[in-house]
Amino acid sequence: MSDPIGARFAPLFAPRTVAVIGASATGITPGNEFIRHSLALGFAGKIVPIHPTAASIEGLPCARGFAELPEPVDYAYVAVGATQVPAVIAGAKGKLRFAQVISSGFGEIAAGQALDAKLRAAVAESGVRLLGPNCLGTYSPRGRISFVGGSPPAEGAIGIVSQSGGLAVDIILRGAQRGLGFSGVVTIGNSLDLGPADLLAFYLDDPATRAIGLYLEDVKDGRRFFEAMRAARGVKPVVLLLGGQTEQGRKAAASHTGSLASDARIWSGLARQTGAAMTSTLDRFLDTLLAFQTLAPRPGAGTRRVVLFGNGGGTSVLAADAFARAGLSVAAMAPDAIAALEALQLPPGTSVVNPIDAPAGALRQDEGRVAERVLDAVLRLERPDAVVMHINLPVFAASADQRADFVENLVQAALRARSRHPGAAHLVLVLRSDGSAEVDARKRGYRARAVALGIPVFDEMSQAAIALAAVAGFERSAGSTG
Repeated sequence: MSDPIGARFAPLFAPRTVAVIGASATGITPGNEFIRHSLALGFAGKIVPIHPTAASIEGLPCARGFAELPEPVDYAYVAVGATQVPAVIAGAKGKLRFAQVISSGFGEIAAGQALDAKLRAAVAESGVRLLGPNCLGTYSPRGRISFVGGSPPAEGAIGIVSQSGGLAVDIILRGAQRGLGFSGVVTIGNSLDLGPADLLAFYLDDPATRAIGLYLEDVKDGRRFFEAMRAARGVKPVVLLLGGQTEQGRKAAASHTGSLASDARIWSGLARQTGAAMTSTLDRFLDTLLAFQTLAPRPGAGTRRVVLFGNGGGTSVLAADAFARAGLSVAAMAPDAIAALEALQLPPGTSVVNPIDAPAGALRQDEGRVAERVLDAVLRLERPDAVVMHINLPVFAASADQRADFVENLVQAALRARSRHPGAAHLVLVLRSDGSAEVDARKRGYRARAVALGIPVFDEMSQAAIALAAVAGFERSAGSTG
């Protein structure tokens, strides 16, 4: 009987011993940076730099090779010249479980084909499972290893596989600014051995992972990948960001990872058959993952009917268009819900049909707590699938009335209303800024607190519409497989 997949990948995501090949005793190389970043993240296991002559690197005792090590190493970070890599892997037979090869110059270029074949042979002979070559590393908060400086230490619920190392850095750092937390980020480069299907299968089985994000330019074993994607359908959300979807993009992918990117129609068909969410930009990719991190999909219900509530008439009109384009409905509310809102006697200029367009003065009623009464009526009588509350932050920041933190009170009021109607509707927040330093600083604080409470925060209504539509798509997919 084979080991469970979680046990097989534990040496990668939570290594106890790490070897670093390619760190320098006199300079700063990617190997040195990996050691520093992992120690800064709190790695408590054993790190052994492997170097032919140095006694110590980064304050750690060195070994001259794997043969000197008394026990097998869980994970090795290999950052030496490409011509040295096959010998490194061959020499690790029986001594190493996972190797991540940062070096480039293999199958992604014509001159590297022979070297690529040597590395394949070394992998087959040694039994080492290999990530890369031509990648940057793995970031695992649970294992306290990272190739990125400033990686958040908190363990999260989003699992990432990326063919691009540089883009993975953006995913980690820009994702953290949005409030994303990661169960792991693995870069796979050329995917000579382990590929997206392997990591997808791990994340699908991993209790710590709630949703999975994949940046791909090409998949070498299409059938196996399709089966892994199909296994995820309705079980965990999978969000795709694809490179090489145009002629120019395919040329770039070929020089980047040696990929022969597939036709966009093939990917679209795969997404339809497997229930995956396709995205076309990094921002949409991160926004969609944030929605899946914070919102609990409701397969039995499915999201379609949306109520919009906030300040800004033009914004409300544009938002209604954006949600309609995303396949969601912003329809007029039922008469009893409208009557209940009218009974609240909100100030003149407030529209209570849907969108609920409330001037800033209306939202300041009871120091912002008026939102609780509005949303309680909406959730109790209209029972939408989602409520999107949008706030134009500069209006509140510039107001002479600073008696209270109105925005914080609005968010807390919305949470109290939601708590009285658990599971009734998704709650989404859009915070609009003017780009000034003061407003953006406030926005960062509001965002962090809201996301920690399970409310996704977006910069624009159109972003919220696209992300919420992806959640709706997963709900439909899960409902059809249940």
